[in-house]
Amino acid sequence: MARHDAQRAIAAIWHIEAATVIGAVARIVRDIGLAEEFAQDALVAALESWPKTGIPDNPGAWLTTAAKRRALDHLRHEQIAAGKAADVARELDFQYEVASDEAAAAHEADLDDALHGGVGDDVLRLIFTACHPVLSPEARCALTLRVMGGLATDEIARAYLKPEATIAQRIVRAKRSLTAAHVPFEVPRGESLAGRLASVLEVIYLIFNEGYAATSGGDWMRPALCDEALRLGRVLAGLMPDEAEVFGLVALMEIQASRFAARLSPNGEPILLQDQDRNRWDALLIRRGLLALARAEALHADAGPYTLQAAIAACHARATRAEDTDWARIVALYDLLGQRNPSPVVALNRAVAVSMAYGAAAALPLVDALHANPQLQAYHLLPAVRGDLLMRLGRYDEARADFERAAGLTRNERERSLLRARAEGCSRA
Repeated sequence: MARHDAQRAIAAIWHIEAATVIGAVARIVRDIGLAEEFAQDALVAALESWPKTGIPDNPGAWLTTAAKRRALDHLRHEQIAAGKAADVARELDFQYEVASDEAAAAHEADLDDALHGGVGDDVLRLIFTACHPVLSPEARCALTLRVMGGLATDEIARAYLKPEATIAQRIVRAKRSLTAAHVPFEVPRGESLAGRLASVLEVIYLIFNEGYAATSGGDWMRPALCDEALRLGRVLAGLMPDEAEVFGLVALMEIQASRFAARLSPNGEPILLQDQDRNRWDALLIRRGLLALARAEALHADAGPYTLQAAIAACHARATRAEDTDWARIVALYDLLGQRNPSPVVALNRAVAVSMAYGAAAALPLVDALHANPQLQAYHLLPAVRGDLLMRLGRYDEARADFERAAGLTRNERERSLLRARAEGCSRA
């Protein structure tokens, strides 16, 4: 195999196997930073070895074994310094009793399954540790993409349009914070699970949303981020098959992702939901999303916020034409969402649904009431929604002013162009 082809293959393998390798090593060293360091060492070894010897039949096991050996060497040096050389020697004798890399990996996997519930538990521990609430949401997102997605620092920086140094510092500080807080490498149990699971779901949701509607830059969407969030959600659903909100979030992402092909013009310009060609929506993703939604609703009759958002998305997915959308049901779902998870953004989205169900005049007072909310002072969608309502009511001068204000608030170049075009349209009306 040519070296370039081997490197591309190794990069693809690492993207798939990174979480499993880091998770397996983190269980030994109890430190995500060290685990990632030893996993990276194994990746470097693969980059040096595999172009010459060929990719092994079980590359994940090869990487895991190589990383574990580096972790055990580290522990040996630490314990020797602490005067525990005899204990380490016995441990290493046991670890190296199988000579073949792949045989050793199979032996270790059997032992892991017997003692710890298998590789899935390691990945689950890794997700919950990387998304610990002790970290800021930004740090959780960066660290999760790093350790769960196997993304390099420069890839994460490009995804969020941040300097690479900023992302690198964010990841380093996140690892240090976890170590300083003595965060255990475990899945929480009992009552603490709900809060920690909420943090995990929030991170995946934030990653998807940044991909679905980028906050800044020249692209309206960053599909790679959405793909990564979807992958993480599907992994989590496989590991936690009895958690309704996990399936609710997966359902929401699957249905939203189904619209990707219809959300952009050939020139990369945004196409709003009502104007999209629904024949271009991905039927497979819609079907997967509806199945995940049914699973969430079957697991828990009292729907949580992600399940409710997925139910709203399903109303759009089931409508073959925009005019067939059941907006009255969407308003009712937003009423429930506002009770479960009250926020000014939910209230604004509900106002949009009210305008579609009962007319712009019914929604305008709801939007105007939100102007006093400090959380929405710099939120560009507030004047954008108001501009749309005013335009539908024939109040074009006021609508133009709101569209221009919204354009001045957004940091996304494509969205700014769309809002300015709508403002110009009001001038011509």
